[in-house]
Amino acid sequence: MRFGVWEIILIIVLVLIIFGGSKLSGVGKSLGKGIREFKEEVHADDGAEQKEEAKNGTEEKDGEDKA
Repeated sequence: MRFGVWEIILIIVLVLIIFGGSKLSGVGKSLGKGIREFKEEVHADDGAEQKEEAKNGTEEKDGEDKA
């Protein structure tokens, strides 16, 4: 389903009517903050997983050398 120009304009007008200008800016700030925090957590988890994989990889190689 594709949205045309008129549908997008209608949605924007309805959102402005429902939330108003002041609340809409607060919603935008909250949404941006939430997205930023989510990205930071995802990147932090990726870094931790890579460190664990590197650590496990070196332990396995050490174990292979001893055998």
